[in-house]
Amino acid sequence: MHRSGAAMAWNVFRFCTALRGLGSIMIFLVLGVVGETYYVVVLTNYGPALYDGGLDTLVALAILILFHCLLVMLLWSYFSVVLTDPGSIPPNWKPVIDEERGEADPLNGSELSNLPADPVNHRIRFCRKCNQLKPSRCHHCSVCGRCVLKMDHHCVWVVNCVGALNYKYFLLFLFYTFLEASLVTLSLLPYLRALFRDGEIPGTPSTLATTFLAFVLNLAFALSVMMFLLMHIRLVAANTTTIEAFEKKTSSKWRYDLGQKKNFEQVSTIYEISTYSYGNIFSKLVVISSSK
Repeated sequence: MHRSGAAMAWNVFRFCTALRGLGSIMIFLVLGVVGETYYVVVLTNYGPALYDGGLDTLVALAILILFHCLLVMLLWSYFSVVLTDPGSIPPNWKPVIDEERGEADPLNGSELSNLPADPVNHRIRFCRKCNQLKPSRCHHCSVCGRCVLKMDHHCVWVVNCVGALNYKYFLLFLFYTFLEASLVTLSLLPYLRALFRDGEIPGTPSTLATTFLAFVLNLAFALSVMMFLLMHIRLVAANTTTIEAFEKKTSSKWRYDLGQKKNFEQVSTIYEISTYSYGNIFSKLVVISSSK
């Protein structure tokens, strides 16, 4: 039994190490897909169509304007997720109350039985890997090697954890990716239909191959991201995360559910991390480091 547990721990460790090793490779992969799509839509198909004149020029211009607007927003939201810290526990943080619920929240942890008794907090959450206390809704990420506030999941596509401070950007990234991939898929349909018509096929074999590849990639992204986006909209509506959705027990009322309007308002808030914000109904994360 001990060997089995040790082998499982070693496998998880190797898996997490492999995910860390992906690093910038995933970023270059995303940029590669974006570059291939840009080449097909702008340089191969709709860019030259601007010189056709008439209605074709207007259609091409409209598609190119919309394509570039969505592309800018997609890249902005993507790198915002990549570069934004998802939320870390301030040094020397100590629990006082669960500010998200607005009440005292005794947190559990028998391993902290040697700590001084607190009349308010009868149970304390403690991370053995980080060797520190942690607030509610905080989880340890084995890939990043640290605890993340309101952690949703570790996303290999953004090479970062999705947590309290970058979840809004992650949702925007999904939204703009879905719109961009859908636009590319629909705009390339006329060129794909030409492959199955009688007569001369426009373009060279290389341009036809890249066009078909871009169509398949964007169709796959549009369908998969749409399902992922719908799932996260449901999670936001209930004020829960992917981890909590698997962990929480079935109950009539989720303790952090403030109503759909306030739940979405929380996500739409950009949190300040200068003094470090966490808690207070989680729309105003206010956890102040004791070192300040």
